[in-house]
Order: sequence, then structure tokens, then C-alpha cells
Amino acid sequence: MGHITARSAYQNLEERINWFTQGAPPTKTLYQILQVLYTEEEARKMALLPIRPFTVKKAAKVWNTTEAQAEAYLLHLCEKALLVDSEHEGERRFVMPPPMAGFFEFALMRTRGDIDQKYLSELYYQYMNVEEDFIKDLFWATETKLGRVYVQEPVLTNRQTNYILDYERASHIVEEAKYIGLGLCYCRHKAHHAGHPCEIDAPWDVCLTFGNVARSLAEHGGYARLISKEEAMDALERSYAANLVQIGENVREDPSFICNCCGCCCEALQAARRFAPMQPVATTGYLPQVSSEKCVACGKCAKVCPIFAMELKESRKTGKKRAVVHTDICLGCGVCARNCPTKAIEMKRRREQIITPVTSTHRFVLQAIEKGTLQNLLFDNQAFANHRAMAAVFGAILRMPPLKQALASKQFQSVYLDKLLSSQLNRSRQRAKEREKT
Repeated sequence: MGHITARSAYQNLEERINWFTQGAPPTKTLYQILQVLYTEEEARKMALLPIRPFTVKKAAKVWNTTEAQAEAYLLHLCEKALLVDSEHEGERRFVMPPPMAGFFEFALMRTRGDIDQKYLSELYYQYMNVEEDFIKDLFWATETKLGRVYVQEPVLTNRQTNYILDYERASHIVEEAKYIGLGLCYCRHKAHHAGHPCEIDAPWDVCLTFGNVARSLAEHGGYARLISKEEAMDALERSYAANLVQIGENVREDPSFICNCCGCCCEALQAARRFAPMQPVATTGYLPQVSSEKCVACGKCAKVCPIFAMELKESRKTGKKRAVVHTDICLGCGVCARNCPTKAIEMKRRREQIITPVTSTHRFVLQAIEKGTLQNLLFDNQAFANHRAMAAVFGAILRMPPLKQALASKQFQSVYLDKLLSSQLNRSRQRAKEREKT
């Protein structure tokens, strides 16, 4: 009966993971991945925990144990980077991170001997690069993207920097962060073990995490080490020099990570290559513009573009080759502009506005609405969300456009939410009438 019990524990954990907005399609490979990352007992206990942040007291209640025993086990799970902890208004809380960017990556952000990292990398490669269902769900199940690209600031002219917003700058994220963690690049670490080493031999020690995620990963198990702002800027500079693309959490305030990505190893950039013109991450607010007078058709821009959005084409009028941008797939990273020897490529503002969610809660709610799982975000299988979590979700909904609010209301079917939205609409109408009078 032991194997049946084990199977049940891991299946329950699979269901728990998929209760969240970002899930992981159940397959034999996912089951094997979970067996590497979790013992049977860990899987059984994790499956009982709320998806939303929770306290030691809550864990003790769902596990039917003392708070001291619960805290010791929660810290053990943090040591394995299966949970992260934080402190809010003097109260310690824990949360189960999603698969990505989360516990999948954390397992390979440092070298470790307690698990077989080579075997795990081979499983990851099978699950993400061969089977593909997880990647398709991760990047295209919702209109709102998990990640967003940052433009390489050094390629912008002084005139262009006047128009770049603070949250569009990787340097601003570094300057504002309370904690900054540096770890190994999960993607290149995985590719190395899986027998597909990085084609450009990019640096590994450039994975940046911020805030409580950085502190928790550093304090528990050393998955990252806390660094200064100067060291973080050095990591960015080394990444610029290696033609890496900066991809961070798709939020304006307090993003939890910035990855420095190569086209050969990064799942997002690999997906952009394989499934173009569908874009797996939100683009920057910029597009490269090529000067036909300055372009000498050297081909360097096409060679370094991580997603093959640049190519040399022969002009029908002149018969000469020139660099051409495929704007429908370009991410606007600026790697091409950095490598142009004649400065023929300039980054220009896109015509369309790129909308970025305000906070992580805002992004979670948007994705839940788009995926039809808003009720899962608000209510847990085992426990109702607390008032603070409910307030955060409702606050995010109230900042959304009317169409998204209507979808949220329909999914949640809450009298309370309907009243909130109606009240907001009435206030908007009243303000409009007052403006008309003046």
C-alpha cells in the first residue's frame, strides 16, 4: 500500500499547485520532478497549506500539530526553497511560490548535493522543452504576462531617457530594492546538466532577486547571497556586455526578480523563437529603428538578436542589403543597437502603450480573471482567505478597466464586490456631472 499512499501525496500536491493561477499540467514527468524536490511527507504536508500567504498558527491548525512543531517544519521547507517567508506588520508569514518564477528555478540557483541536479535538469528539459504544455500554459494561458523585458539603458540617448519611466529601468529597480540577492542562472545551469550548454558561454552568476524573496533565499539554504546595489549594477553591466536580455516580473512596483537571459537557454526566449510571432513576455516600450544611410549590412545585429527578430534583406530599389526589424516579434531589448558598429540602430518609442500591472497582487488578479480562476485566488480549498488578502484582491479589481471588473464580478458572483463596483461607478458618474457643471 506504500506506493499507493505516495502516489496520493504527490497527486494531491499536483492538484494544490494547479489550484493557483499559474499551474503545472500533470504528466509523468511532473510527478518525477516533484519526487526529486519533495519527500512523500513534504508533498503530503505542502498539499494541505493555503496558496495565499499564511502564518505559523494557520499551518499548525491544518497540520493538527503544535505551533512550535509547525514552525520548525516550515523553516525546514524554507531551507529547501519550497516556501519563502516574509514579515508584515510584525507578523511572520509563509507562502508557497509558484513553479516559475519559483520553486522550479530555486532548486538550481545554487549547486547542492541533497538532490541530483543533473537528473532534475534532464526532467526539466523534458517537461519544458520537449512536452511543451507547461510552457504554453505559462506564457499564453493569459493575456497578462508573467514577465516583461527591460530595455538596455546604455543604448538610449539623452533625449530618449527623458521619456523612459522609472519602472522601465532595471537600474531603478536595483536602487529601490531593500534586499538584493544574487544567484546562479537556473536556465544555463539546467542546460549545462541537460547536455545543451549555453552557446554564447554567458555568465551564470547574474540572477537577481529582490525584497523578501531575496532575503528568504539568502537566509534559508543560501540559494542567493545578499549583495550591495553596486554589485547588482555590476551584474547588469556584465549581462549587457554578454548581450543578455533583462526579463523581470511584469509589475511596476517591487518586482521580485530580474533574469539576465540568453536566447539559447532561457525558456521565455526559446518560446519566442519557436512560436513567433506570439510573444511570451511583455515587450519594452521601444523598437529599434534602422538608418538605411548608416547601415553597412555587417550582420552583427542579426547575429546577436536573441530571438531572430533582425535580418539582412536586399532592397528592391537599390539592390543593397540592409538590416530589417521584424517588429511583430521584436521584444525591444536593445541588444542589436548596442552591437551596431556604425550606430545605425536607434531605439524609438513604440506607438502603442505597454500596460504593466501595478503590483504582484494586481497581476495575479488579472491573470486569474483571464484564466477564469478568480474564485480560486480568493478562496482556498482548506481555508477562506483572510480579510487582508481579500482587501488586496478587491483593491486590485477596483483599479481595473470596467470590462475586467465585469468579468471579475461574474466569476466571483459576490454581492459585496457588485456593491463595490456599483459604488465606484456612481462616484465616477458624479464626478463627471460635476465637471460638466464647471
